[in-house]
Amino acid sequence: MSDARSDPAARSLRSIGRALRNRNYRLFFAGQSISLIGTWLTRVATSWLVYRLTGSALLLGIVGFAGQIPTFFLAPLAGVWVDRWNRHRVLVVTQVLAMIQSALLAALAWSSRMTVVHIAALSVAQGLINAFDMPARQAFVVEMVADRNDLPNAIALNSSMVNAARLIGPSVAGILIGLFGEGWCFAIDAVSYLAVIASLLAMRISVPPRAPRTTRVGAELAEGFRYVVGHVPIRSVLLLLAIVSLMGMPYTVLMPVVATQVLHGRAHTLGFLMAASGAGALGGALYLASRTSVIGLGRVIAIAAAVFGASLIGFSLSHVLWLSLVLMVPTGMGMMVQMAASNTVLQTLVDEDKRGRVMSFYAMAFFGTVPFGSLLAGTLAQKIGASNTIGIGGIACVIGAALFFRALPELRRLARPTYVRLGILPEIAEELRSTSRLPVAPEE
Repeated sequence: MSDARSDPAARSLRSIGRALRNRNYRLFFAGQSISLIGTWLTRVATSWLVYRLTGSALLLGIVGFAGQIPTFFLAPLAGVWVDRWNRHRVLVVTQVLAMIQSALLAALAWSSRMTVVHIAALSVAQGLINAFDMPARQAFVVEMVADRNDLPNAIALNSSMVNAARLIGPSVAGILIGLFGEGWCFAIDAVSYLAVIASLLAMRISVPPRAPRTTRVGAELAEGFRYVVGHVPIRSVLLLLAIVSLMGMPYTVLMPVVATQVLHGRAHTLGFLMAASGAGALGGALYLASRTSVIGLGRVIAIAAAVFGASLIGFSLSHVLWLSLVLMVPTGMGMMVQMAASNTVLQTLVDEDKRGRVMSFYAMAFFGTVPFGSLLAGTLAQKIGASNTIGIGGIACVIGAALFFRALPELRRLARPTYVRLGILPEIAEELRSTSRLPVAPEE
């Protein structure tokens, strides 16, 4: 019988949860896992409610735009403050505000006075909250893990819990909407925020000392922008992420149209499609969590973006439910792996004093471009149909992945010194100390 310690499968299984050795991260993981199910309830219920009230793909795009545009404009500025403020306190405040927003949605839905204007206004409010929450959340991960080697695993586990919730939440939302209406989805989401708030308050946080800031906010914002633009690997990862988010991610906005007009289903059909995407994304997250090194993630990013785009193209051509469900699995997997692998690479390469600002640009690229994509997708869907719009987005993602893959050798060369300095390539670091020579680029 083989020794479990020497069994690669056993080692891979143990490595999946290694970040959970950190108490603070365990608390965060537990609380956030509950809260995110509620978040997905609200996302599905909101898109379904807008489409039920209006029957308009354009208004779906407009509401999506309203909810996410604050992130595009405010995230870079929020990143400056995240580098100055206590990130733990920022997260407590944003979760309390998000709970209030969901409670207001529930109250309006139950009052039968809900209009698209109300939904759009509360979506803007949530977008303002997210503009601060997202960079703070991403930057805070490094403070919850004692061993920096656990950081990639923590990021992958974050993605796994997001997508486990994405697997459960839409399915439950479809059932709740069909039986009780959208209001209960919003109410459950509001209550679910108590879990993550409690987990944050239960943490024992040792705030790392930060040097006093004597520069103005505008100067620090400009410094962060120059850092991102001048760091070619970081810039390239963010550009591909922005392309995928702008052109590919808005498929979620059009899902109610696909579920009803293309597949001739109802709310439960939308829930099944989103759950299938969540299943693929969860599988991708577990794959990333099982990895023990960031080496090779550049190629993973390119392949995942290509898989995402190709799956969207196939989904746009499908008119039967079973095939659409099958195609949603690689769509979710490609999207999640590309996003989480990009996050890991950025968190690894960034200087600590600029982490908040770089992660704000990550939020801007991943979430901030989506409103423009939602608006574009809603407009195009009115003219050429939802399926054709999704297909065009998929083609753009494949082209972006090809360009990124072509640039990989140069990106590896530029990223290598950082990996050596951090000890990610210890054998190369030893060679540098003994020979003072810069190594050639590694194969991934």
